[in-house]
Amino acid sequence: MASMRWERFFVGGAYAGPADAQVMHGQMHVEMLTPDELRHPWPLVFIHGAAQTGVGWITTPDGREGWAPWFAERGWKVCVVDQPARGRSAWRPDLDGGLKSISVSQTENLFTAPEHNPGWPQAELHTQWPGGAGKGRAGDPVFDQFYASQVASLTNPESEILMQAAGAALLDRIGPAVLITHSQAGLFGWLIADARPGLVKGIVALEPAGPPYKDSLFRSGFDREFGLTSLPLTYEPPVTAEAPLEFEQQGGCWLQKGAARRLVHLAGVPTAVVTSEASYHAEYDHCMVAYLHQAGVEAEFIRLADRGIHGNGHMMMLEKNSLDIAACVEEWLIANVGTSAERICKAAPMAPPSSPL
Repeated sequence: MASMRWERFFVGGAYAGPADAQVMHGQMHVEMLTPDELRHPWPLVFIHGAAQTGVGWITTPDGREGWAPWFAERGWKVCVVDQPARGRSAWRPDLDGGLKSISVSQTENLFTAPEHNPGWPQAELHTQWPGGAGKGRAGDPVFDQFYASQVASLTNPESEILMQAAGAALLDRIGPAVLITHSQAGLFGWLIADARPGLVKGIVALEPAGPPYKDSLFRSGFDREFGLTSLPLTYEPPVTAEAPLEFEQQGGCWLQKGAARRLVHLAGVPTAVVTSEASYHAEYDHCMVAYLHQAGVEAEFIRLADRGIHGNGHMMMLEKNSLDIAACVEEWLIANVGTSAERICKAAPMAPPSSPL
């Protein structure tokens, strides 16, 4: 392993409560890996999704190297966060909202073994979850390790509020960086870039929370009234109470109705949306890319199957071929926010972002 320095600190947060019983609320734990030989200009900030903590970026449930140390060994400074009210970032029951857990059956059906109870057409293609004969299901040691790592978490929009503030505080401390977001954290990438224009040098959104506008999949009760998020984003012309965003279905996707407004703080940020072959996201991530394009964001759509990487589900960074995917992400980073390097993941022709599967 390459030599590197590991640091841990907290950012953000504020004191709250009566004078005789104050606590700190909204702070975020950060684990920073700094290689002795830095070879890339910007740090990478890894932000986990719902029910997760930063541990999913450090190691896989079968004990292999995670993305964070892999990128650090290749010369990237890396920050791994635990969302506020999650993991090593304290949850304050009197100040934060209630927590929600994900069940064993939900975990199996959505993430680790969707091929056994297919809820979407691509689920049967899932082959990459590690483990033995009962892989992906309770009782298999690898699944048990993964499920042991799952934690109760806040739902949106409170998570959006806390993460936008904490993410902005992290960039204020470390300077310009690239955001690597997964799942629920896709919301936070858009919000942090909007809050700190100029400090986000790129976004890699691994199957970001979506589709735009309508939460039609999980029906959480919170539609994304700002298209990508439920919290406000900066559009031009501005969104106001008198002139709200309006949406309509185009080609099976919810997009802006009429003349599209531009996401001014995201438009200049190099962006990639990465989607695996067997995930439920394969049904609608093209809508996310179409929405970004309509709003003036030049997002690249990376379907892993088009790059010769097959069999992955939503938890791609933990699966057997996780480092193949990391290499694809690094190639995109070097080409778009860094310097040139050897082509590792060869691109095949891809369908337009708005096309169906």
